[in-house]
Amino acid sequence: MKKLCVVLTLLAALPLSPGLQAAEKSFGQGVALTETTSAAKILADPDAYVGKRVRIEGRVVDVCPMKGCWMELEEKAGGARLRIKVDDGVIVFPVDSKGKAAVAEGTVEAIPMSRENYVAWLAHLAEEKGQRFDPATVGKGPFRIVQIRGVGARIGE
Repeated sequence: MKKLCVVLTLLAALPLSPGLQAAEKSFGQGVALTETTSAAKILADPDAYVGKRVRIEGRVVDVCPMKGCWMELEEKAGGARLRIKVDDGVIVFPVDSKGKAAVAEGTVEAIPMSRENYVAWLAHLAEEKGQRFDPATVGKGPFRIVQIRGVGARIGE
């Protein structure tokens, strides 16, 4: 009986062992860069990063519910957030990735928009999530979207 208790205790502790954590799942080309760039730094001076390939890390806080064509990473609770956008169907981020740790790689882009296009983009995002959107809540420009054009990612299981 004592041996059985020891075995059960050891089996219960296995999921907590750092070397036995669940594997990450790789998407697209994966992540080759080893140096992480802070999302906060990118957002503070996007023009310094536009066109550059970067690696960012964070927790998945949102995923495209329609096609999985983007995910949003947050550096720390309440920290800077950046969207990783991929072409529809090329990479599909699972909706159940929310809350998981992730690393993504891609090229920083800043897309300037007219107010009309920006409002249409926000309306599209709201529609994807089944949310209401009021264009009157959109202030005055300039309008642009800063995001990462993703080539690969790893998401924890």
